[in-house]
This record gives sequence, structure tokens and C-alpha cells, in this order.
Amino acid sequence: MEVAGPWTEVFEASDRKEASGGSTLTLAPLMGDSPSVCRSQPILISLSSSVPAIPNPFPELCTPSKSPVLISSLPPQSTDKHVSRVFGEDNHSRAVWVSRGATAREVCQTLVQTAHCSDQENWALLEIHPALGLERCLEDHEVVLEVQATWSLKGDARLMFCKNYAKYEFFRKPMLFFPENMISDSADVSKGMTSSDLIQNLLRSGTCPEIQGFLHVKEPSRKTWKKVYFFLRRSGLYSSTKGSSKEPRHLQYVADLDDLNVYTAVNGRKLYGAPADFTFCIKPSRNPIRVQDLKILCAESEQTRTCWTSAFRLFKYGKQLQCNYHLSKSAPRSLEGSNLADGKASLVAMDFSGKAGGRVIQNPTEAQSAEREEGQAWRRREALRCSLPNLNSAARPSSIHKTLPWFHGGVSRKEAQRLIEKQGLVDGMFLIRESQQHSQCFVLSLCYQLKTKHYLVIPFEEGGRKYLTMDDGVTLFIDLLQLVEFHQINKGILPVCLKHPCVCVAL
Repeated sequence: MEVAGPWTEVFEASDRKEASGGSTLTLAPLMGDSPSVCRSQPILISLSSSVPAIPNPFPELCTPSKSPVLISSLPPQSTDKHVSRVFGEDNHSRAVWVSRGATAREVCQTLVQTAHCSDQENWALLEIHPALGLERCLEDHEVVLEVQATWSLKGDARLMFCKNYAKYEFFRKPMLFFPENMISDSADVSKGMTSSDLIQNLLRSGTCPEIQGFLHVKEPSRKTWKKVYFFLRRSGLYSSTKGSSKEPRHLQYVADLDDLNVYTAVNGRKLYGAPADFTFCIKPSRNPIRVQDLKILCAESEQTRTCWTSAFRLFKYGKQLQCNYHLSKSAPRSLEGSNLADGKASLVAMDFSGKAGGRVIQNPTEAQSAEREEGQAWRRREALRCSLPNLNSAARPSSIHKTLPWFHGGVSRKEAQRLIEKQGLVDGMFLIRESQQHSQCFVLSLCYQLKTKHYLVIPFEEGGRKYLTMDDGVTLFIDLLQLVEFHQINKGILPVCLKHPCVCVAL
């Protein structure tokens, strides 16, 4: 049988070789110039375009408008992004696509847009370790994925999106954060230094400021605590082996600032047996959190703890924190409380004050003002109706305060303090809650000078009408909303005006 193709020439050449006395049979390659094939690599097989395509039995499910899969939930085209799950204060979470170099500031801006927050200021990402009771606020320049890379796979660490008004408060009020008795110059003991001088010296090179004071430190692998004098300098954290002596032979090196993060401990008395509630700790920043790696410290007051934790941040980052502070002040602001800012208004603002009939209000600022005036007029009418005597059983008091962000329902006193501390101990931070001890009463929880104070709001009746008061009837309010609006402008019996509502973010 005749074989067609290149094999014919091969066999013919071999037959001629046997006829000439050769004893071996050699097979020539089919193509002498073909490249070698790597058997460990997959071979790409291209299908001919003539093969008919398989019809889709469900074409209606493939259109973007009918697809059950949200476009925002699909992975981006770039493989440089990863999924990070961020929690709100209501313990609900949201999956966010985070690029490899995205900072905490950029992730917060993304969450502000996706959660439709009314403003873009003072948002932060909180790193929380619930089992250990540790939490810290990520700096705006920190890369989120690098922080998550240090977490243990078996741990319960999470990120929380929340407000933090105290992140840069020490730039505005340094005297409140850095008492002068804790500030000194390590190069010249006799040289005095103020709180403002401390921040200015930290931002300049060639200076030697330091923070000093006693702290309780938990001894390793034991439940006992020891009182030690510490010094915080540019070169690191030191402890004195002899009282408060600064002599070099008495100083013991504790930690390097470039390789540590500082965390606030929640419920330190129960978890670590701390002698006070003002516990914090330091740990290596590049290692997963383990109890044996923690240096647990305890201060004697909230001001002392705040001084140490703020100083750790300033000594570590310096000018970078100042840059973050200036960027936070230049953050764009959106229209608060107006749906017109999102372009999602379902109603049209109208003005019926003229004689020619109604007109559509096209100016967003004017529309927002009209919306606010109409809301206040309705609230006054509703509050007046509820305060009239001889109300029938069907009438109910005004409950408009339940829709406002500063009202937190029936949370406890301890939970209210925790919420305010988490969002920053700044003057004027407040919330209102229902009293758990007094029926039909409310409590105003207010932060002032790093402490949370509580003021009882009681019902008061005068002239047959019902009001609310905090000063035994001297100042009367028709509802909680009027009480808050009054104290945002006037201090009254409070030490400071109401400024920052403590809000609960839901993602």
C-alpha cells in the first residue's frame, strides 16, 4: 500500500539504506524546523469559527437589568483588588473592593458614598479584636490590606466604620491632651515646655521632647501588676529601674516606636485584671496579635491614658499626622439632611406663598431651607397638639426624636459611655437616651474634658400643658428636638454647647 505524505519519503530513504547494507532503521522527524513541545505545559486548542454556538436557554437572565447579581458585587476587571468586609456599629457588614495600595482615608470615602452618609468629615476605620478587647483607629495614610495582612487567620479581628471626632483634636486643644507635668526635655531637665511647644518640637528635627509618668504594667505570664516610671522619646519607650531616675544606667529599653501600634483596651479590669478602667497596650505592628506579645499598661485617669496614646501616635508619625489633619479639614462637605445632594429626591419642592399659584423651587439651597422650615412648622404644630390638656387616649406624644441620629433609645449608661468614647472624647459630643430608672424621662449624655456627664430630662406640666426640662422648670421645651436645638446655641446649665451628635452607622 502506498502511504501518502512525508512518511513516504522516510520509508523510501530507509529502504534504500537497507539495500545498501545498513542494519538500522531511522525515522526522520516530520518537520525538521518545528519548535520543541514542552509536555508539562497545556496546549492551546483553538476552535474553528465554523462550529455553531450553543444557544442560551435563559437569555433574559443575562441582561444587566434582569440579572439577580448586582453589578457592584461583581469583581472588578483589575486583579489588583481584594474583598474586605467592613462592619457598622449595628454589627451588619458590607463587602468592599479594596485596591492593594488603598489607604484608610480612601476606603472611608468609598463607604461614605455607598452608605449615603450626609457628611464626609470625621469618619474612620477602627481595628477591633473582640476576644482581646483591643481596638485602635487606623491612621488615614495606613494601607488597609497591609494592616489586615498582620491578622491571624483564626482570629476574630474586624474593621468597623464609625465616626471619630478626637482623631486630630490634640492639634486644636493640646493643653487638654498633654498636661505640662508630663512634658519635659530629655536633653535639658531644667528647661520648661508647654503643650503647644511639645507639638511644635515634635514636628521639628533636632529637638528632644519626652512624655514621662507612672504607669501600671502587667507582668508577663502573671496576673500581678507593677507600677513603673516610663519615658517616651523619639528613640523609643524606656522604663526606669530606680524610681523616676533619668540616669542612663537606670533606663531600660522597652520598645521601638517604628515597630509598634498602640491599642485601647475595653473592659480591661475583667479581661486583664487591671487596677483601673484606663487600660491600653502596645504590640509589634508586623506580627499577629498574641497575648504573650502584648505589653499591657494601665493609667490612673482617662486624661493620662489619652496623653500616652496620643503621644505614641505623634512620636511615631510626626509630620505625617499633621498632613493628615490638614487633609481632613479640606474634605468636601455635602448637603446635610437633603436628598437633593444625592440627586435622588422623590418629591418636588414647591412654593405657594405668591398670588400667582405655586412654583417649583429649583435652587437646591432654597429647597433645603423650605424643607427645614416646613419640618419645624409641622413639629411645632404636633408638639402643641400633644401638650394640650385633656388629651384623649388615642392621642400620643410626639415621637419625632426617634428618627434623629442622636437618639439611642433605651441603651444603658455604660453603653452610652462606650459609644461616646469610641467616637472620640471631645467637648460637645452627646446623645440622648431613655432613662432606665425613671419612667417617662430621658438622659442627655455629654462629653466634657474627656469625661462623660449625664443630665436627667424630666416631664414638667405648666398651664395644663406638658413640657420637658433639665433645670426644674426654669427652661421649658416642647420636645427633645427643641431641647437639642436650644443647647446647640446656648449652654444653659451644661458646661459646653452640644456640638457633635453620637451617631450609630448602619452599613
